[in-house]
Amino acid sequence: MRKNNTPQRTAQHGARENARRDTSVKRVGKRAGFVAKKRLEEREDGEYKARREVPKGRETEKKKIKGKEIKRKDVKEREARPGREFALREIKAKEPGRLKKRGGKEKNDEGIRLNKFIANGGICSRREADTYISTGLITINDKLVTELGTKVMPGDVVKFNGETIGNERKVYIVMNKPKDFVTTVSDPYAKNTVLGLVRGKCSARVYPVGRLDKATTGVLLLTNDGDLAEKLLHPSFEKKKIYHVFLDKRVKATDMAALLNGIELEDGFIKADNVSYVDNDETQVGVEIHSGRNRIIRRMFEHLDYKIKKLDRVYFAGLTKKNLRRGQWRFLTDKEVNMLKMGSYE
Repeated sequence: MRKNNTPQRTAQHGARENARRDTSVKRVGKRAGFVAKKRLEEREDGEYKARREVPKGRETEKKKIKGKEIKRKDVKEREARPGREFALREIKAKEPGRLKKRGGKEKNDEGIRLNKFIANGGICSRREADTYISTGLITINDKLVTELGTKVMPGDVVKFNGETIGNERKVYIVMNKPKDFVTTVSDPYAKNTVLGLVRGKCSARVYPVGRLDKATTGVLLLTNDGDLAEKLLHPSFEKKKIYHVFLDKRVKATDMAALLNGIELEDGFIKADNVSYVDNDETQVGVEIHSGRNRIIRRMFEHLDYKIKKLDRVYFAGLTKKNLRRGQWRFLTDKEVNMLKMGSYE
């Protein structure tokens, strides 16, 4: 007899199949829940540890690794050993020199290098600090120190030119340096110094980052952050600088090309990153360069038989002299300080 496949019978059959499937799913879910619960109980009872126990006879087995004998312990003995902090204290008491920081430096305090201490104190950069140490301007606990690499220990009193060096709040200043002002920290023969422009208005002992000669004007950074100064001055970093050069005569196109292609000076080869005329005036040239060599712009043009009438630095490591008249200065914003530290201006 043929089955009557009416829509009503088909719907009833589908309903029965769905009900059977739901029952199967519930059974599987209950079974999975039961298994999970059973495993949890086994863990709580500690039965899972028994399955991980080391077989007898291996507790005293010895194995040589890299020439050292290491005794294996069973799992329970390893779990019962003292906590990390206690163990570290125990090792430190028995072997003080064993614990080390990352990079191989010992964890116990052995002081910091003298040049870094001086730089952190806002006196000068580390390289300049080495010069001051060598020339006998630094004392530790009233004893003259001339050896580079000397360490400063906690409690030591360090003096520069008779003044005690201490930790100061980091200060960052950008200045539009005027003409006839020197950038040295101390010069008994100089009538005007850039530090005199901030004296009385800035309590921190800042110093110039890099040098501009007496006749050069423009952007100058002053700070007591020795680490940042070292980063900006080190030859491997070579921060971008842009100069506005005023010359005694028109600069030939061939000489502009020579500046770009490079020329040979007494201290080596040098070339500009970019050069261009300023305001279509061939006696004024804009020069972009990364080198930090002494008086490099003046020497480049002197080599090509030009005389510089005026030299103005308009850009240094992301800083400009915008809204600053000659001799004026301001503190850097937090955003500008972060930009300098991250090097995100190039």
